[in-house]
Amino acid sequence: MTTPSPQAPVLQVKDLQVQFATNDGPVFAVNGVSFDLARGQTLGIVGESGSGKSQTALAMMGLLARQGQASGQVLYQGQNLLTLAPDALNTLRGAHIAMVFQDPMTALNPYLTVERQMTEVLQWHKGLDRKAARQRALAMLDAVKIPDAAGRISRYPHEFSGGMRQRVMLAMSLLCEPEILLADEPTTALDVTVQAQILALLRELQRDLGTAVVLITHDLGVVAGVCDQVLVMYGGRVMEQGSVEHIFARAAHPYTRGLLQAIPRMDGEASSLRAIPGTPPLMAQLPSGCPFAPRCALADAQCSQEVPVLHAIAASQAADEPFMAHRACHRTEAQVLHHEVLEAGHG
Repeated sequence: MTTPSPQAPVLQVKDLQVQFATNDGPVFAVNGVSFDLARGQTLGIVGESGSGKSQTALAMMGLLARQGQASGQVLYQGQNLLTLAPDALNTLRGAHIAMVFQDPMTALNPYLTVERQMTEVLQWHKGLDRKAARQRALAMLDAVKIPDAAGRISRYPHEFSGGMRQRVMLAMSLLCEPEILLADEPTTALDVTVQAQILALLRELQRDLGTAVVLITHDLGVVAGVCDQVLVMYGGRVMEQGSVEHIFARAAHPYTRGLLQAIPRMDGEASSLRAIPGTPPLMAQLPSGCPFAPRCALADAQCSQEVPVLHAIAASQAADEPFMAHRACHRTEAQVLHHEVLEAGHG
């Protein structure tokens, strides 16, 4: 895990909103997401399926579906990526900001060899000739530990295993040594061993290149081992955000606490595993108040009627270096933790 950098953020996201036009009316997929990302830092965005994680990343890359529209600010080098013309955005994507997609089999072109897909990136962004681009592509495949890279580079995506395809995607995204890497569930379809290898490889390459990473995942175990900062999303909104230490030691939002309680523990009994009751809301039918209210044991009339504002809370009491986290909840931290103690006692 890297140490957060004190320098100016390499990326700033301010009040990002994403909505989609549908036959049943507008769908608000992302509602007011904001964060800063420093060079060499890893931000984990976590939450259940449908919470708005992937749409946040796709909006930042300008890759929303045709009926989608994003507003707010995504600032990189003083430019708002949301207002750039397509040609200007194309010069940044791949070269300065890259993305690893969730399913490499659908992200890679099945009609082109791995060599052609990798060399095209370097020819377009770096102006390399075919021979130099191939040498660079081979070096990156070696860096992501593809066995016999020289023999495999001319193969098609379907000739690689799932783990190897994910390594190819990671290699492609890092060819131009981008400053920012967005990784959307990069290990979801992989077994535990390959997942650990990919994450270790990502940390190693990040250390060598100084890349800032936004890691989208539902796996809090991955977050604990990789991330510096964590942003918890639900119903398109930020429920809680702070350092990884805060989230795992002092999380104070009922939803975050619920996610943590659903993690199997090596020192606990199987019966102690608890699931969050209910299901995530339909984004086309979000509750009028807090989106988590229908599933929250602490919810009252205020929660059902009024959307909570994301506000700062003291996450560290150190006088020399106070750190602030943020939480969107009508209940106080003491109320949340007291209720959890009572529930544990009744259990």
